[in-house]
Amino acid sequence: MTDDAGALRLDKWLCHARFFKTRGLAAARIEGGGIRINGQPCRKPGRAVRPGDALTISAYGQVRMVTVLALGERRGPAAEAQMLYREDQTG
Repeated sequence: MTDDAGALRLDKWLCHARFFKTRGLAAARIEGGGIRINGQPCRKPGRAVRPGDALTISAYGQVRMVTVLALGERRGPAAEAQMLYREDQTG
């Protein structure tokens, strides 16, 4: 968990929301520069995300723009994971 009850580590959130199969894969992509938070590049897997943050995720040959709606407690089924974010329009 995090010290701030209203935030979660970026790598953990990406795994909970099922953008990556493991936290390690999420962390590697973050460190490789494939994630932006509110338009700013982020290379720190431990960066806190909060509901309302806008993420740009470049992975698996596609770019997805999402808004964080909830943090999630675990990596649950896909239907549960989809409730953690809202897909935004790309370009």
